[in-house]
Amino acid sequence: MSIILNIETATKNCSVALAKEGKTIACKEIAEQNFSHAEKLHVFIEELLLENQLNFSDLAAIAVSQGPGSYTGLRIGVSSAKGFCYALNIPLIAIDTLQLLANQVRIDDGIIISMIDARRMEVFSAFYDKNQLQIRTTLAEIIDETSYSEISEKIHLVGDGAAKFKEVLTDEKFVFHRDVVFPSANEMSKLSFDKYQKQDFVDVAYFEPYYLKDFVLTK
Repeated sequence: MSIILNIETATKNCSVALAKEGKTIACKEIAEQNFSHAEKLHVFIEELLLENQLNFSDLAAIAVSQGPGSYTGLRIGVSSAKGFCYALNIPLIAIDTLQLLANQVRIDDGIIISMIDARRMEVFSAFYDKNQLQIRTTLAEIIDETSYSEISEKIHLVGDGAAKFKEVLTDEKFVFHRDVVFPSANEMSKLSFDKYQKQDFVDVAYFEPYYLKDFVLTK
């Protein structure tokens, strides 16, 4: 029996899920304007284990959302995941954050563009086909009314980054999925189990989040 703890903290959503054999058995999450990950993350983990009558020793692995996303959020999630893995001597699994957004929608035609807000008119984005397979590399890009003009097929937009551009991307080919705002640990269960079966692990000592952009300190 493979029980995996999934942690997602790359955005405003602090999300934790327990999964058994690739299926979510319990999930706790909260999205707040002011990041509360440092206060909520470990509380959620302890509550999930207690409510499901599990101990840390029952965990086969820990999966963490690797980014891109919030610098602070990613540091909190990855640091916690690495600490647990080291203490429990279990493997660490890294999951792409934008993939978690794409996995929340089902489409019959067109492409999915996952967008995470990178402030101002910039987003972290990646393209996925109707089977949620990535078809364009992840980029940090500035969006304006000419963005994606070369694409003729329907474009499904998901994420808190997409929500900013409702008044900018006005062509009929754009479909905004307003109910898909943040990545969730609930979407990590199958992805992390697949990697667990393939023993696709990252090095606990040397793994770092995928920031995509350098951190810049501002007043």
